[in-house]
Amino acid sequence: MGEFRYDNDDGIVTITMDMDGPVNSMNDAFWGLYSGAMDRIEATEGLKGVIWTSAKDTFFAGGDLNMLRSVTADTVGDVFDAVEGAKAVMRRQERLGVPSVAAINGAALGGGLEICLACTHRIAAANPKTKIGLPEVTLGLLPGGGGVVRLTWLLGLEAAMPFLMEGRQVGPDAARDAGIIHEVVQAERLLDRAREWILSVQGDAAAATQPWDTKGYRIPGGPSTSPQNMTRIAGAAAMLWKKTRGLLPGPRHILDVMTEAAGKLDFDTATRYESRRFVSLLPQATTKNMISTLFFGMNKVNGGASRPKGVPVSKVGRLGILGAGMMGRGIAYSAAMAGIPVVLKDTGMKAAEAGKAHVAGLLDKRVARGRMTQEDRDAVLARIAATDQPDDLKGCDLIIEAVFEKIEVKDAVLAEHQALLADNGIWGSNTSTLPITRLAEGAARPDNFIGLHFFSPVDRMPLLEIVVGKATSDETLARAFDFARQIRKTPIVVNDSTGFYTSRTIGTKIIEAVQMVAEGHDPVRIDNLSRLTGMPTGMLSLLDEVQIKLVNDIYNTQIEMGLLDPAAEPNPAARALLAEMVDRHGRQGRASGKGFYDYGPAGKTIWPGLEAWRDANAAIADADIQDRILFRAVIESLKCLEEGVLRSVADGNVGSILGIGAPVHTGGYIQFVNTYGPDRFAARCEELAARYGERFAPPAILREHVENGREFV
Repeated sequence: MGEFRYDNDDGIVTITMDMDGPVNSMNDAFWGLYSGAMDRIEATEGLKGVIWTSAKDTFFAGGDLNMLRSVTADTVGDVFDAVEGAKAVMRRQERLGVPSVAAINGAALGGGLEICLACTHRIAAANPKTKIGLPEVTLGLLPGGGGVVRLTWLLGLEAAMPFLMEGRQVGPDAARDAGIIHEVVQAERLLDRAREWILSVQGDAAAATQPWDTKGYRIPGGPSTSPQNMTRIAGAAAMLWKKTRGLLPGPRHILDVMTEAAGKLDFDTATRYESRRFVSLLPQATTKNMISTLFFGMNKVNGGASRPKGVPVSKVGRLGILGAGMMGRGIAYSAAMAGIPVVLKDTGMKAAEAGKAHVAGLLDKRVARGRMTQEDRDAVLARIAATDQPDDLKGCDLIIEAVFEKIEVKDAVLAEHQALLADNGIWGSNTSTLPITRLAEGAARPDNFIGLHFFSPVDRMPLLEIVVGKATSDETLARAFDFARQIRKTPIVVNDSTGFYTSRTIGTKIIEAVQMVAEGHDPVRIDNLSRLTGMPTGMLSLLDEVQIKLVNDIYNTQIEMGLLDPAAEPNPAARALLAEMVDRHGRQGRASGKGFYDYGPAGKTIWPGLEAWRDANAAIADADIQDRILFRAVIESLKCLEEGVLRSVADGNVGSILGIGAPVHTGGYIQFVNTYGPDRFAARCEELAARYGERFAPPAILREHVENGREFV
């Protein structure tokens, strides 16, 4: 249970939160400790002020998410009562009649910041690791401890929106500039400064009173009923729909609470309304999905659940990259930003310098946006050495080839450069589909060969798919995992197969959309409905971005290599349509201006030539279009788990959201089955299989889970 340590120094009480475990959090033990501390504070004679601080490295970590995701419709009323009881303690804290200070010694997120907002003054230590914010929206929740109402009343509607509706987290200086906290001091001065402030405001009623408890207080920027705010709220609602397609209730509820809080409601009524909106989210599948994957799953993956145990943690001291194109230069940027010296090689200096120039452009954008100083920009760029000379890579402890997706090209690059690795150096292939075991056949040390599948654009995509070949050693896997964390990527670990996990799975939903076009259905309708499932973009638009010709070339290469049997192709009509588009009509994708859409200065329009495939008698329900696209990807994920390509459910869920556009509200493709219900999901698969083909048949692993009444964990 731990303790909330009470210290009284001449009327200034310091409460030091020191709960059991590595962090302070709003678990079952917290409420008794918090209320008990308030009892002692209120009983203190000669009370001059209160300081709240933490004995942990972090100030406070937020709510107990295990408890929150266990809430059901039957228990939601009890949770509402508990939330209201907690808020009553916060109101006692605010109404002590003496100044109170949050001495923020580390990260204060979610419930931690809500505790701080219940203090009349907030001081943070100048700690570069400290983050301050209310990230609940990223987990399908809203700040339920008064955070929505207090931040709206403190900052105003417009200024509070990024922190509440986007979950923005900022450092101490930015939090001060935004008006969330009042001061930033050096860590060693934190408690002294808190005491000094309390002594300096003795007798000042304003210092002991929250703004919203001050008579005549007006919310900055005016109420939600003002003309400018009504326009702002309407715009926010429209942008919210565009971003979430109405599939994420959390941000919608936040905007609703903000609007009501800034309207005619008094403060206490507004916080009660916030509680009702908060608990209404808890039983929803969307909330459970997002908490399960984006918190617990993400922590499991980043924490090294798939990393071999017993291998010492390592760091890459010098990185070599072969190929300065789109992928290579993105990897160079990520590594240089992480402080790693990089040798970026291409076949000619012009290409190598162009790759480095692209990195310079990315850094210039950061400087222009105030996210980096010119000095830091120059230091990052100086870590990248562009070259066309193989010997410049000598001694690199990791070399990543990022050349064309042609096996003969990758084989030639390996043969020319592998001897340049440092002793015990490892080789990484940035391939999206080619089997690592096959690529490693030409390696002098296949045990030091591994797949490192980055996602484009590398500077923005957080995922790295690590692919383990048959000969890949545990040490190589551990070192690749450590490199991923070193460059701040989230690594999932998968076993070798054609297309691995991500490319194999993303291909199913894309080709299913094409299949429906080949069946005669309206391509625009298919594209729009795929977006309404929560996919970031329509499947046909995505295929244009990926490039139709590239998809065709990869498919043909896999057939030539004996990796695929064209006679077993589940979507032959779709494959024939793509081949005809490329070979007969020259429609290669967006880069050429011609794909499923025509691309011009005025935007994009659907290619009229697709009318050749339209069938006026073709009929299909909207739900079937959406389920065919979503279920194909989910079924393929289950097959990857069944075949051992996926090593864990967490890797599948995290990888599907971060890498291949799984709708966030699903919690990832495998988690989607859990809240849909494995038995209900299997029944829907049977329906789709009966109508559209055996590719929708429930995999054996799904039937097994249904029979045993188990979820996927």
